[in-house]
Order: sequence, then structure tokens, then C-alpha cells
Amino acid sequence: MLKCEGIVKKYMSCTAIQNISVDILPGKIYALLGPNGSGKTTLMKIITGLIKPTQGKVTLDGVSVSPATKAHVSYMPTENYFYSYMTTKDIGNFYKDFYEDFDMNLYKKLLVDLNLDNSKTKVSNMSSGMMAKLKVAVAISRRSAVTLLDEPLNGIDIIAREKIINTITENFNPSTTYIISSHLVDELEKIIDSAIFIKDGLVVESGDAEALRQTYDKTIVDMYRQIYAE
Repeated sequence: MLKCEGIVKKYMSCTAIQNISVDILPGKIYALLGPNGSGKTTLMKIITGLIKPTQGKVTLDGVSVSPATKAHVSYMPTENYFYSYMTTKDIGNFYKDFYEDFDMNLYKKLLVDLNLDNSKTKVSNMSSGMMAKLKVAVAISRRSAVTLLDEPLNGIDIIAREKIINTITENFNPSTTYIISSHLVDELEKIIDSAIFIKDGLVVESGDAEALRQTYDKTIVDMYRQIYAE
């Protein structure tokens, strides 16, 4: 279990995260929902250990975030983080060297599925859609306990979004927890098990997706509209 307890993150006079406590269970797909600036990326970076909380703690199976937990967490940031001279082959070899849980066979399969199997194409020549698909392929090719995808559907066309959603569902590993942040709820609703709504750094609602639908008699999309229209 991934557990966040009383997480607070402050930057000078700005509070990005306010007392967030959530339990993330294994074998499920979570949607971390909210508009830009709501605190989604900050929470993800705290979970990965890239930044430290001002207060509170995060544990993975009872172990506090540390180099030991980083080995079991795969994180896809919003930024393009590959060297421009790299090809898909270079990236696969790079990840294989750094991460023991990187599955090269799965990576090669995903490149074919996502039409990225031209090993001579460099990162510098890839479109935004190609880059979005490549980042997802790399992240889910790790057999990690937790996979975090930060805005994987942002800034790409509907065809690329569908490809990414299908790739996530078709290659979902039941031993892995997926946390996907987005403000594009329509595409995510059909694949998620649970939803966490963040507003102004606070969790304002969370729970099993189907239970939330029954409780509020609304879709997750309609709940999103209601929560963030206020």
C-alpha cells in the first residue's frame, strides 16, 4: 500500500499541498483529478521522492520514501526528459542499464503497438504525439509497484489519446498501482477504479469510482464539472 499522511508542501508564502491523506491500494488505476495548479504534480513528485514535504510522510509498504522506495516507483513527468540525440533504441538501453525492473521485451512490443518502432528516429525529430506515446511506453515498461503518469493525455490529438488509453489498459499489470493525473476526465473515466479530486491543494473528494457515481448520482465527468465550476 502507498500511504500519504498529512502531506503539506509550502514554497515560501505559497502552500501547494494542504494536509493530504490518502491510501492507494495495489492493483488499481487511480485518477488524480484537478485543473492545472491544483497540486497534482506536487503530490506526485513527493510520492517519487523528487521533492520533500514540509510536513507529513509518504510510505510504500510501510517504508518511508527513500532510495529504497524509488527503485519500485516509475514516474512519467510532464516534461520531455530524453536527450535530443537519443533514438527509441538508445532510450530502451538507457533504461535497461538503470532499472532492474525494466522489461525490454515489453518495451519493444509497445513501440510496435504505438507505431514508434523506427529505431533511427531521434527524439529531436519526434512530434508531440510521438513523444507522449514514447514517455508512456517507457514508464509502463518498468515492472514497478507504483506507476505515476503525469498528464499523459495533455496537448495531443484524440487519436494519440486513444492509443495511450488502450496501451495502458491492455498492458495493465495487476501487481502494479497506476496513478494518472489529468484534467481530461472523459477519456479516463472508462478505465479508472478510483478517483481523487484535488482543489487548491486539498483533497475535496475521493473513493471508488463506482461508489462515487452511486453516492452522487453523477458520472465522474459531471462531478468534475460541479467541483471545479464553484
